[in-house]
Amino acid sequence: MTATGTDTGTLYIVSAPSGAGKSSLLRALLDTMGGSLALSVSHTTRSSRPGEVNGKDYHFIDVATFTEMVNGNAFLEYAQVFDNFYGTSKQGVVEQLQAGLDVILEIDWQGARLIRELMPAVVSIFILPPSREALQQRLQDRGQDDEVIIARRMRDAVSEMSHYDEYHYLVINDVFATALNELTAILSSRRLRLRAQQQRHAGLLAALLASG
Repeated sequence: MTATGTDTGTLYIVSAPSGAGKSSLLRALLDTMGGSLALSVSHTTRSSRPGEVNGKDYHFIDVATFTEMVNGNAFLEYAQVFDNFYGTSKQGVVEQLQAGLDVILEIDWQGARLIRELMPAVVSIFILPPSREALQQRLQDRGQDDEVIIARRMRDAVSEMSHYDEYHYLVINDVFATALNELTAILSSRRLRLRAQQQRHAGLLAALLASG
């Protein structure tokens, strides 16, 4: 299985520690890039948070269903994060790529390693906060976790951030607009590569180069 082909989109991995602003950036990126970009919706066993919509933010399922999907080889990758499980549907990603969409997987470094083995053409991006202090403040500002959970998230964030050098691109989310522009530039530049442009403008190129 490959991430790109003659009629498929590009697969992207975007990873970041909890609190780095990844989800907000990706929502804005989807608005900026239009209908040719899709965010893969993961399956998870965690409970939904206020405002989250089943099938849009996540596919919320129970542990038994998740286990059945694992046994049925339905996931490209899956992992346990804190006390919950997360998985990326193989069928969902492949169908989107074959439809010509660029697809973003919002996964951690462990899942990213697995995806690279399965789909070597994947493009990976890591998002970092501007400082540890800023990261902790963002976690506290959420108002969702107590101090014990925040301390655990900070420890896990340091572990996650230590894998930034396994990725193709690095974006620092200090000023939101700047980080969004950098993400947009990464995707735009990939779309301007020769092979992608040959596919997108095959008719134009043939007409320009026609003899007589």
